[in-house]
Amino acid sequence: QVQLVESGGGLVQAGGSLRLSCAVSGSIFSFNEMGWYRQAPGKQRELVARITSGGNTNYADSVKGRSAISRANAGKTLYLQMNSLKPEDTAVYYCNLLTWGSLYWGQGTQVTVSS
Repeated sequence: QVQLVESGGGLVQAGGSLRLSCAVSGSIFSFNEMGWYRQAPGKQRELVARITSGGNTNYADSVKGRSAISRANAGKTLYLQMNSLKPEDTAVYYCNLLTWGSLYWGQGTQVTVSS
């Protein structure tokens, strides 16, 4: 059973930084893809960044240049470093994992950026 647990969210002032983490438990295929998504109140869930097992990354334009996605622990820990945070970054952040042809989601971690 694959499970994802996010952590690292919280309240931060505009201009500050946060590092989100996502821990994966269970067996995963060596070729996989992980990503961070976010959902603000009243809005659809949107991609923030994603990374393949080969290390290829891509970012949403809204976070490009001030965020970095990375993996560690044999690919079973996912990070999102976010800098220069803005109030519009306020959302619930979710990690996901595509492996063995299935898509898994964590329960999310709240990020609130105050102005």
